[in-house]
Amino acid sequence: MSDLGLSAVKAYGGVAQTIGGMAGGKESGGIEGPDFGKMLNSAVGAVSGAGNAAETAVTNAAMGRGDLVDVVTAVAAAEATLETVIAVRDEVIKAYQEIMRMPI
Repeated sequence: MSDLGLSAVKAYGGVAQTIGGMAGGKESGGIEGPDFGKMLNSAVGAVSGAGNAAETAVTNAAMGRGDLVDVVTAVAAAEATLETVIAVRDEVIKAYQEIMRMPI
């Protein structure tokens, strides 16, 4: 597997692990599951962390301390993380819209 593919898999795995780690959840009204707010904060944190890593790699390369491969890998990982979070967001929006269409 190429470095780009490996970094994308790692990025997806990181977001999945972050979201999955919140699955300990708490009980409310007989329904167990993760706290949605904490899951959302974790996902946004993962995107932010990946973006910061990409920015650091770009800065290091601009100063002559980094390698272009590191920059491309960090940017690809940040992009994969962002795309994963966007896909999850889209699914949440679809689920909300479906719930709103249900008869009362």
